[in-house]
Amino acid sequence: MAGATTGTDWQAWQHSWDRQQEWYMPDREERFRVMLDMLEALVGPEPRVLDLACGTGSITDRLLKRFPKATSTGVDLDPALLTIAEGYFAGDERVTFVTADLKDPRWAEQLPCRQYDAVLTATALHWLHSEPLAVLYGQLGGLVGEGGVFMNADHMIDDETPRINAAERARRHAAMERAKAAGALDWADWWARAAQDPALAAPTAERFRIYGEHAEGDQPSACWHAQTLRAAGFGEARPVWASPSDTLLLALK
Repeated sequence: MAGATTGTDWQAWQHSWDRQQEWYMPDREERFRVMLDMLEALVGPEPRVLDLACGTGSITDRLLKRFPKATSTGVDLDPALLTIAEGYFAGDERVTFVTADLKDPRWAEQLPCRQYDAVLTATALHWLHSEPLAVLYGQLGGLVGEGGVFMNADHMIDDETPRINAAERARRHAAMERAKAAGALDWADWWARAAQDPALAAPTAERFRIYGEHAEGDQPSACWHAQTLRAAGFGEARPVWASPSDTLLLALK
């Protein structure tokens, strides 16, 4: 899909973002598949979804391709990634985007719906430290309706397994270096290209003004996430998928 006024190929930018993310997470598509499997199993094929920290809308893209009757609200603060998302989904009435800071206690007031069947997020909340993340989970307890789900696919590190963690990281980074030598774009390369696109130059500059080079938060264990979500009002919470480096944690209201 190309932008009508800028001539920017938003589909190409969406594809480029996916490939850059896959450099860090080769099993990224498997995470999304399991996420949508569990979404269908628990809330059905026509969910009202909140795509939390949506970025370019990677979750929403896969959601709507699999469940055409679903609807999605994407919320993020990153102006460059939202520009890509809005261009890519232009004209799709099933999708709404909201610019909001998840650390703002009133961010949810900007959403078009008071409750959702599902809140989904991936590779995003690790930039929040544990204290604001616990506050956010408390807010999600009110946004997810009874019988609804929250799913977070992200880095969740168990500090009690340092040798396993070190071996996994070394193996993963070796594979990343081989892929980079073969031409894969990393985070910095991708953003350098975005800054050169006339449609993304200003949003990219604003993005770095907001976040700096790269926001870094905590990466607590899956156990911490499950316990915090239960304290926020979810009845059940546990991992439903894991790779050596990442976890998909599901909480059921």
